[in-house]
Amino acid sequence: MFVQILINSLVAGSIYALIASGFSIIYTTNKFVHFAHGSTATIAAYLFYWQLTRFNFPVALAVVLTIIASGLIGFLYFGLIYLPLKRKKASSSILLIASVGIMFFCDNLMRFIFGSDVKIIPLFMYKKGIEIGGGLITPLQIVLLSTTVILFICLWLFSRFSFLGKTMRAAADNPELAKTSGINSTVIQYYSFIVGSVIAGLAGVLIALERNIEPTMGVLLSIQGFTAAVIGGVASIPGSIIGAYLLGSAENFGTWFLPSGYKCAISFVLLIIFLLLRPQGIFGVDKGLRDQKM
Repeated sequence: MFVQILINSLVAGSIYALIASGFSIIYTTNKFVHFAHGSTATIAAYLFYWQLTRFNFPVALAVVLTIIASGLIGFLYFGLIYLPLKRKKASSSILLIASVGIMFFCDNLMRFIFGSDVKIIPLFMYKKGIEIGGGLITPLQIVLLSTTVILFICLWLFSRFSFLGKTMRAAADNPELAKTSGINSTVIQYYSFIVGSVIAGLAGVLIALERNIEPTMGVLLSIQGFTAAVIGGVASIPGSIIGAYLLGSAENFGTWFLPSGYKCAISFVLLIIFLLLRPQGIFGVDKGLRDQKM
């Protein structure tokens, strides 16, 4: 039982980590919480499903097109909604409210287009699980875990060694100094939305393959991703990833003692505890969310 719960925790944590890392990338350069981030993953899941079931695209092509579309969605989010609000000197609270509105609009749009019934992509449903220490892990879950690890290694290499990654880190660490150094903050904010949304798009693809798809899952993904980011430190990408695995472990090991329906309650309880006692998160500094005066 312990090994099975541990496997489930790693799988859930990997999905949360993808959402949470995107949260952190967007937050560090924009200084507000983009709550519609989970809805980007929802749209990506439906786009992936649509390409496979409606047009019979190869899986690899559908994955690439979905990720590209997700980056475009992030670009449009910022360019059409957040940038005009920022130019009007909107506060972080206003931007947060706008993001919640986007989240509900996107989720209801998916409901209108695809219906409210649950969608399933049965590509790997009947693959036999592999036994590890008494627990079972499916080939798809192995792909999910491997993909997540590879993505985070690429993300680390990107942020540490690429020119764009270094520029984004500089703009996040000290926006005023970056501006005086000639860094265009608006361009960097565009890039952060594109990169964060691409990661959310990959999360949406993996969710579509590993779980059921439903139009309201964007709200839950946003809450879980945000909770993971708060636990680790919303301004810290590595912290958000670690927070995601802690959240996945808390949810799954919690259901060892509680009914499975309490998973969401565990997320909410952890979110409230950290917001009250340590809003900067485990690896954050004493500014984080307090700067937003939420």
